[in-house]
Amino acid sequence: MSVAAPRDPVEEHVARLSATLLGPPRAKSRLLEEMRDGLLGTAEALVESGVPEAEAARLAVRDFGTVEELAPACQHELTIAQARHTARTLTLTVPFLLACWYLARGDLLWQQLAAHLALIATLAALLAAATLAATGALARRLPTPHRLPLTVAWVGTTASAAMAVAALSLTVAAVLATNWLLLAAAGVLAAASHAVVATSVRACRRCVGLSPAQPAAG
Repeated sequence: MSVAAPRDPVEEHVARLSATLLGPPRAKSRLLEEMRDGLLGTAEALVESGVPEAEAARLAVRDFGTVEELAPACQHELTIAQARHTARTLTLTVPFLLACWYLARGDLLWQQLAAHLALIATLAALLAAATLAATGALARRLPTPHRLPLTVAWVGTTASAAMAVAALSLTVAAVLATNWLLLAAAGVLAAASHAVVATSVRACRRCVGLSPAQPAAG
C-alpha cells in the first residue's frame, strides 16, 4: 500500500483561503500569490535560522493567521476589485442603451420607454465613472465608501434589467416597424449587453454578500 505524501502546509492554507474567497479571477490569483510568497518567505527565514523545513512551514502558517482571520480583509479587497470590474463593464456597455434610445426615438410607440432607458444608461455610466475614480486614484487620499460595492451591484442590476427590457421591446418593435433591421440590430446589441453585465453583476452581489460590513469613515 502506497503512503500518501504529507501535505504542504503552505499550499493547503492557500487552497483553503482560495475556496473561501470570491472575486475577479485575476485579482484573486494575484492576492493568493502574494499570500503564498509571504508564507514561503517566512518559512525560508525560519529554515535559515535552523528550524526543520516541515516545522518551518507549519510555524509560518500559524503565525500568518487562520483562514477565518484572513478572509474578511481579503474578501473586502476582492469585493472592491469586483465592484471596479462591474463598473468598468457598465462603462463599456451602457452606450448600447443610448444607441437603443437613438434608434427607437423615431418610433412614437417606444419613445417613452427609450427615454427611460437613456436615463438609466446615463445614471449607470455616471456611477460607474465615479466608482472607478473612488476606488482608483482617489482611494489613495480618501477612504472608499463602504456601501459603494452594494450600490454598484444594484445599479448594475437595474441597468442589466433595462438592457433585457430593451432587447425584448426592440424585438417586438422590429416586427411592427418599417425600419425593422435597425431595431432588430439594436435588440441584439441590448441582449448581448445584458448578458455581459448580468454576469458581472451576479458576481458583484455574491462578493457583497460575503464581504463584512465596513465601518463608516470618520
